Amino acid sequence: MLYVIEAKKYDNNQIKEILIQNKNIKFVSLMGVDLGGNATDEKIPIEIFLEDIEEFLNSGIQTDGSSVELNEIATLNDAKVDLLPDKNVNWYVDYNYEHIDKETNLAVGTLKIPSFLLHSGEKVCSRGILERAENNFKITLKNLLKEYPHILKSFDIDSFDDIVDINLTMATELELWVKRPEDKADLEKLYTSQSLKEQYWKRTRGVIRTALEESLLVLQKMGVNPEMGHKEVGGINSSVSIDGIIKHAMEQLEIDWKYSTPLQSADNELIIREVIEDIFSFHGLEVDFKAKPLHGVAGSGEHTHVGVSLKLKNGKVKNLFAPKDMTKDYMSEIGYGALMGVLRNYEVLNPFVTSSNDALNRLVPGFEAPVCIVTSLGNSYTNPSRNRSILIGLIRDINNPLATRFELRAPNPLSNTYLVTAGLYQTMLHGIKFVVENKLTTKELEKELSKEVGDDAIYLDKYRAYRDENDVFEYYTEEERNRRYSKPPATVYENVKCLEENKQKLESLTFGGVFTEKTINSFISGIIDKWQKELVRRIIHNNRRIIRTCTKRHTPENMDTIDEMYWNEINILRNELMKDTMSQKSLFSRIIYSVDNNDYETVSSLQLEMNKKMQKLQEKYIHYKKNLF
Repeated sequence: MLYVIEAKKYDNNQIKEILIQNKNIKFVSLMGVDLGGNATDEKIPIEIFLEDIEEFLNSGIQTDGSSVELNEIATLNDAKVDLLPDKNVNWYVDYNYEHIDKETNLAVGTLKIPSFLLHSGEKVCSRGILERAENNFKITLKNLLKEYPHILKSFDIDSFDDIVDINLTMATELELWVKRPEDKADLEKLYTSQSLKEQYWKRTRGVIRTALEESLLVLQKMGVNPEMGHKEVGGINSSVSIDGIIKHAMEQLEIDWKYSTPLQSADNELIIREVIEDIFSFHGLEVDFKAKPLHGVAGSGEHTHVGVSLKLKNGKVKNLFAPKDMTKDYMSEIGYGALMGVLRNYEVLNPFVTSSNDALNRLVPGFEAPVCIVTSLGNSYTNPSRNRSILIGLIRDINNPLATRFELRAPNPLSNTYLVTAGLYQTMLHGIKFVVENKLTTKELEKELSKEVGDDAIYLDKYRAYRDENDVFEYYTEEERNRRYSKPPATVYENVKCLEENKQKLESLTFGGVFTEKTINSFISGIIDKWQKELVRRIIHNNRRIIRTCTKRHTPENMDTIDEMYWNEINILRNELMKDTMSQKSLFSRIIYSVDNNDYETVSSLQLEMNKKMQKLQEKYIHYKKNLF
């Protein structure tokens, strides 16, 4: 069966012929991606597409913008949005294995064409922003290399004319939780298994192994080029029934794939998630891509790797982040500029990376998830960093300069990869421009990046530190971390507020017209709206359910004074959180009231108070139950 069409290799007539030959492909779907990261999916009969393929590809289709997340852009009185196909990336065939075509006896397929969302002729979608970021990076960097030829000496390039092209590469590491629908999480077992490292990189078994292997094989056919799938740190051992059938499954997995261009890689990721969900569901398994599906155990990250290289006329490739001599420098001048650009401007990038309650739940100390704006380079030029407590790391191999790249560790599987990557390249470009235009050397830049709090700086903040080779969670107290790297936002509103407080850094995103005031405001409006609705309709609702399960378990005949003391402490928390009285409103009611009145500051503060009390309640209740026969 046909799984992928590399559209840029074919003209319209060739594409038409390919589809006519594959009669089981019955539908076309234009996959636009809104600012919330949601992909559109509509079933258009293939006959309509084939009738006038040229018109379809040049003009696309019109849709109602109220059905996509483009807050303050596609309004009720101006809701028309166009879906325009993209011929410069791969198209994929999505098969429904439960629907077999009677004529061919093959699964019915839908051709998924990555597309742009246009409003009033402007690309206002996530794909459009990333496309602009790629183009802006390449054009600006080319101009810099031409105008400041001194930088070419770092790469042993004699002339700007020797350069053929600039290549941008990106890939992510997708983590996920898998379980049978009937399995309930035993947090103590999960935490113990994680502490003992019983699952990490262990052998998969049974139905999870089958689903993982099938997913990798399908992804190979789709041209995504998966490199590996393996167990992650989370999960517990499966149990087997008396007849040898695995009856329990709850594991954390990771799937990695090869690098491609940023836009192609982001498209690949959407397809990968769909393939995984379909195949695992076919085997009766639930897939969860949330950043923190289970409190107290490992969350799921999506480390994002980015690189930049030059292609030369002589066929050679030069990594622009790698230094001339890997034993005498950590990075090139461009590498330092890129890394410093991300660190200096992260406050305005962070809302696009960490945009939900779920995402912030993952970013807590103790779970190898980054909290501080800090990097690590290594203890020496010949000893690459292995520090997993930092936000963005330098990945380097002394024997392979082409492998030099940056790894942003903050994203999660539901982060909008298009916007994260666009923001990464924009902030990197901001630092690169400064370094090149000011003709700074690698030693000057290493000193700047390694500065202590209060040291003078020419690009970075004087009152911040940015590099550390220690485990920042073990080596420093929370107060020390906040002083060195700034206090991290703990709610969606705090993250948005951080962006407001650093408006002067927004130029790093808006340079070249990549992010516009309109798209930034639309994105922020969307995440604030979701933050409030999720808080009231999901988080408080779930917390009420948890509180109602925390019931009195001891009886007068089977108790000790300490049991009564434990229960009284639990009951006080239950009432503070949930119970309204004539004289006092509960914490839940106060949050709902503040949401109704758009009092974001109070909502944010009360949310943090609620989170602390809910955690305290659950810990106390577990302790209380353990003391009962």
